[in-house]
Amino acid sequence: MTSKNWPNGFAVACAAISLLTGGLAAQTPAPKTPAIAVVDAADAVQWQNLTRELGWVVLSAEVPANTAPDARVLALAAKVEAAIKAGTVDPARIYLAGRGEASSLVFYTISRVPDLWAAGVAVGGSPKAAIDTGRIYAANFTNAPVLWVSGEEGKELAGKLKAAKLNLEWRPAASGGSAASVIEWLAAHQRDAFPREIDCETNSPQLARCYWIQMTKFDPNERNDVLEPTRIPGSNGAALDLGGFGFKLEDPGPGVLVSFLPEKYNGPLKLNDRIVTLDGRPIPDVKEYLELLEKFTEDKAAVVGVQRGKDRIRIETHVVLPRRDAGVTARVEAQYLPAEKEIQIVSRTATEMRVTVPADWLPASVLWNGLTLESIKEPGCWLLSMQKELLRAEKCK
Repeated sequence: MTSKNWPNGFAVACAAISLLTGGLAAQTPAPKTPAIAVVDAADAVQWQNLTRELGWVVLSAEVPANTAPDARVLALAAKVEAAIKAGTVDPARIYLAGRGEASSLVFYTISRVPDLWAAGVAVGGSPKAAIDTGRIYAANFTNAPVLWVSGEEGKELAGKLKAAKLNLEWRPAASGGSAASVIEWLAAHQRDAFPREIDCETNSPQLARCYWIQMTKFDPNERNDVLEPTRIPGSNGAALDLGGFGFKLEDPGPGVLVSFLPEKYNGPLKLNDRIVTLDGRPIPDVKEYLELLEKFTEDKAAVVGVQRGKDRIRIETHVVLPRRDAGVTARVEAQYLPAEKEIQIVSRTATEMRVTVPADWLPASVLWNGLTLESIKEPGCWLLSMQKELLRAEKCK
């Protein structure tokens, strides 16, 4: 499966979408327009074609190919926020979408900015690349579910993600990947700006939003064992130092078929090469190749055998492991209890946060990590801070 091809059954006639449109319009007349934010701008036309008769807006951010993942996320978030501010889209129905090789960015984007999306859909591809960044936190999907449509090879990984409490639904492409069913699944979800329960984790102060809370100051010494890390561990990230070559996870072998090379690539590989041995060990297929790399614990010299047409080539290289992010993260878990008129907050690492309180929650008391603020009587943004076992609050400036 490539990013240029939909899974079997995904492409359907616009007539089917038109029928769906009529059913949705009859049930819920919307004053504002839903939107799909596309993680890969090159796919915008595809999603426009799929949702044209629904009248949905398609949003994307044009960024250079080598843009860092967090910068891509922030660029797309800025596009969405600009559309919300302009009043052209419904903030309760903004959906995230990606397909093929870009589908991992759906998982990455939700994990980094969880509070913009009603739901996300990843068509084909795999979340593995996102998981291997070490920045996928299951908590961040609590209110932003993801539908992943893939071949049968994705079923095992989907099961592991669900076991890790990531809010995921998996469907096989052959029977559950039609455009109508995917759009219908998205349309069934809406985002609540003030959900009564929220849960977010981050390793970056720049990406610390969580609906009505934004963590603004961090202290690694403020540990809280009540809140466990929700980071989903990936592979060790080991790779051959042969340049940024790409391959398809579903390729049957033998070996690993080189199906992609970056522009201006000057490494030793060529398109359609097959990596068939690593340090003398045969590589039957991609799965065995990845399992073999997973066994490395440090950088080391290596020799690969490459089949190029009828020729077998020996290439000396290295197995390299990436530098991982520091393990300390901040997490906030909060809820509003209407019967008690109380906002309960439990956090780890955070010592200051902006809390936006809607008018219908007032008056409300705040309980943060055992410290109590008796009464908040004005709606809007409040800056809360912990100072020597005291909880202080002032209106945001």
